[in-house]
Amino acid sequence: MSEATEPRAKARLYVAAPLAAGAVALLTPDQAHYASRVMRLGVGDRLSLFNGRDGEWRARVKTVGRKGGEAVVEERARPPAAEPDAILLFAPLKKSALDVLVAKATELGASDLRPVLTRRTAVARVNVERLRAQAIEAAEQCERLTVPDVRPMETLERALGAWEGTRRLFVADETGGGVAAADAFSAAPRARPVGFLVGPEGGFERSELDALGRLPFVTRVALGPRILRAETAAFVLLACWQALAGDGRAPPPPRA
Repeated sequence: MSEATEPRAKARLYVAAPLAAGAVALLTPDQAHYASRVMRLGVGDRLSLFNGRDGEWRARVKTVGRKGGEAVVEERARPPAAEPDAILLFAPLKKSALDVLVAKATELGASDLRPVLTRRTAVARVNVERLRAQAIEAAEQCERLTVPDVRPMETLERALGAWEGTRRLFVADETGGGVAAADAFSAAPRARPVGFLVGPEGGFERSELDALGRLPFVTRVALGPRILRAETAAFVLLACWQALAGDGRAPPPPRA
């Protein structure tokens, strides 16, 4: 069967190892289970692999079993490509909402996910490895070439103290005290590193918003007349920015 007519791979997996023609990539037990039991792949079947550095590669299953598997890397399907540098700071939410936030932020191209502790944050701990697993799964499904970095939680004050002054930070202001997000993003330079901050379910305290407004790198933005859930606010920020100043005009990846 020619390359032009060969069916598209049914499974797409993230691996940590370098990818190059002829290399053998190891599959974890969970990946082997997904490939063989969920996607019904066997020896010789195609799958796609990516590692966040070397682009996306076509591969074939070499071995698969309960303890893991192997895939032989064949050829590169997509080269590495530049992606937006967009950090998302967020107050952690309860489990199901947090899972959705991480997955959708990954789909929307966030490059860095940073949980921060604000004065009204209700969730005091996060499982970084679990959140990273959520991000990997979302990256596999949405066909992006990278997986966002997931940082341990820190206080908002510490995150702001270490912030790069040249990186604009857009803060979702539920009080209506900011400029309309669409206007702020339309005026933002394209392809510049940015950051976004979404507060907890109870919102920021007034003193926090006032302190944020005094920082020279902060722009407070309003997201319209409705009060949004915290995870929804994150989606709106990222989607609006991507459409106006990010890579929202880029075509989808080839599906050969």
